[in-house]
Amino acid sequence: MSSVCLTLACSSGAGAQPGADAPGLTVTTEVDGLSRPWDVVAAPDGTILTGERSGRFVVKHPDGSVGEVAADLGDLYAQGETGLMGIELAADFASSRALYTCQGVVGGGGGGMDTGSAAPGSAGGGSDNHIAVFRWTVDEDWTTLTRTRTVIGDIPVADGGRHGGCRILAAPDGTLFVGTGDTATPTVPQDRNSLGGKVLHVNADGTAAADAPGRIYTLGHRNVQGLAFQPGSDRLYEVEQGTSRDDELNLLVAGGNYGYKPDRNPLIYDESVPMTDPDRVPGARAAVWSSGSPTIATPGLTFVDGPQWGEWSGAAVVSSQQGKKLVFLKLTEDGTAVEQESFALENQFGRLRSLTSLPDGSFLLTTDNGSGDKILRVTAA
Repeated sequence: MSSVCLTLACSSGAGAQPGADAPGLTVTTEVDGLSRPWDVVAAPDGTILTGERSGRFVVKHPDGSVGEVAADLGDLYAQGETGLMGIELAADFASSRALYTCQGVVGGGGGGMDTGSAAPGSAGGGSDNHIAVFRWTVDEDWTTLTRTRTVIGDIPVADGGRHGGCRILAAPDGTLFVGTGDTATPTVPQDRNSLGGKVLHVNADGTAAADAPGRIYTLGHRNVQGLAFQPGSDRLYEVEQGTSRDDELNLLVAGGNYGYKPDRNPLIYDESVPMTDPDRVPGARAAVWSSGSPTIATPGLTFVDGPQWGEWSGAAVVSSQQGKKLVFLKLTEDGTAVEQESFALENQFGRLRSLTSLPDGSFLLTTDNGSGDKILRVTAA
């Protein structure tokens, strides 16, 4: 593996102050030769699993060998921004060998599996295509994934796949949080009868968690692609992509409405509205951070933790596709605002997507350039 040592550059973003020098970074390539790896996870033994959006699972074993994992993806709907998206290990993976994916599905799908949710629904285009969260098991040698359950089967998808979400985060109690996209449909973010433009909270069998009536934990979102818990707290954050401005980092509160309401004309998806619009959504919760104008496209979120990160320990890290960089955000003590903002890896690896923290304090990062993509390991230098 090759590695390179880089330095974080500091900047003063909207609402943030310039701070102390941030740590340098060492970046190592774990896997290359990929095409749009949407997400990545690491098993307790160090095995790394990723999935390409067009429909392929790739594994790197602890001995360094790389190969494909066989899986039945014959019903995959891969168009535009939708395909094989979020991947997450079950909280009890070490004993269950179970993991979850969030992916587009052609037609009714399901394949006769145990189904834990309602029938699929579309975004209004008359198609039975939809987005589903599936549970799988994988063998000890990481050769085959076997789909065992449809956990959620009625997340809408747009014809063409725009704003498909879709991030999965397993909580320590075994429940799942799922971030979804609004399908670029005007009424969806505020519609409690649609799972689009929401953060969902479900039990492992797909039933609603106690704090999420109808499975909806929060609403009023545009395209949620990043979810993470802040270390040392029970705070849950999400990042979503903005319109022409204001990608957002939000602190999630059960039942909260985050204020996206693009139905000024009910028949037109009006992206000129604010990402958070308290005038039209009373009680809309303000973002912890926003990118300002122009948007930088923010699909990934994690937190860094440990003494190697110095003053930045506990900071949020947000990836950027359009900005082609990482954004480090040091939060206030109460977690509701940003004290310092810095950036790293600008124009070093192209478009950056998924972020996954590892137990040693490093994190994995995927690139999203369409070809020659990589999984990178990032550590504090």
